[in-house]
Amino acid sequence: MIFALTVATMTFLLAVIWGSPLIELMKRLKLGAQIRIDGPQTHMQKMGTPSMGGILIIGSVALVTIIVNIVVLMRASEIAESIIIPLGVMVAYSILGGIDDYLGFHPRPHGEKGMRARVKIWLQLSIAFVAAVLLYFAINDGHGWVAVPTVPVLLDIGIIYIPIAMIIITGTANAVNITDGLDGLAGTIVAVAFIAYGIIAFMQDPNIAEPNFLTTFAFVTVGACFAFLWYNAKPAQMFMGDVGSQALGAALGVLALMTNQWLILPVIAVVPYASMLSSTLQVMYFKATGGKRLFKMAPLHHHFELIGWSETQIVQRWWLIAILAMMVGVALALI
Repeated sequence: MIFALTVATMTFLLAVIWGSPLIELMKRLKLGAQIRIDGPQTHMQKMGTPSMGGILIIGSVALVTIIVNIVVLMRASEIAESIIIPLGVMVAYSILGGIDDYLGFHPRPHGEKGMRARVKIWLQLSIAFVAAVLLYFAINDGHGWVAVPTVPVLLDIGIIYIPIAMIIITGTANAVNITDGLDGLAGTIVAVAFIAYGIIAFMQDPNIAEPNFLTTFAFVTVGACFAFLWYNAKPAQMFMGDVGSQALGAALGVLALMTNQWLILPVIAVVPYASMLSSTLQVMYFKATGGKRLFKMAPLHHHFELIGWSETQIVQRWWLIAILAMMVGVALALI
């Protein structure tokens, strides 16, 4: 844990240093945010804010993770597989999200922005399928392990683990993506969730002779998120974008699967999952009622903006909920 926290601090310092140059580069490349016209009018002043700041997070995590694990990678292929899967998923989803962000700056003839939803979901599922197969065969040796609170042993759900893992990785990626809508919101919520799984990974094997790779990965990601939040605090100097949100969500899903504690993921990541659920319910209710809305606007944080809550109030209250959810989640993992 000492090693993980030290490396996390180093990651924060590294990322903060090159945060300002990244902002200037994104401004020169005109990678600015496009704001929804039908959204809260207070967001219109954010138009043009650099919106691919997730590069700061993913780049820092990838660089630091490779450096601190390079010796271990050369010594043990089993550890190498374990490191490559979460990092590989994070980078792959980041590339996909980056393409989606870039296409969003160049609308198609009919005004469509970003990657087509159908294309994006199939690409997400394809990446998740590769990760799920590797987890099932390479990490779990052909077992579909799941930890159930109060049950003292791991349960094996068999090959059905693969489609479930695909849904978890893809679903969490989109949940975090949907949550990324207010200054400081997604970065804070994701950091808390990674802290939870970093603690869980450590508690599963606190006496390991070498640094726990999952704990280190989790806290390196926390350090990078904190550096991003340095520039994303209201008023934000840059936004995360899909390049960061999709990657972080997918990596969080992988971390939950690798600790076998994926049943409690909806508890630990209650804010992202609630945001995704609110958007899903909004669409279903709109179609079922012929145009009526269940919420004033989805996802949920925009609904509360429109009923009078300030952006700062929402972020702080969602952050408090996330911390409480983390405490409950870690407790469930230890039962």
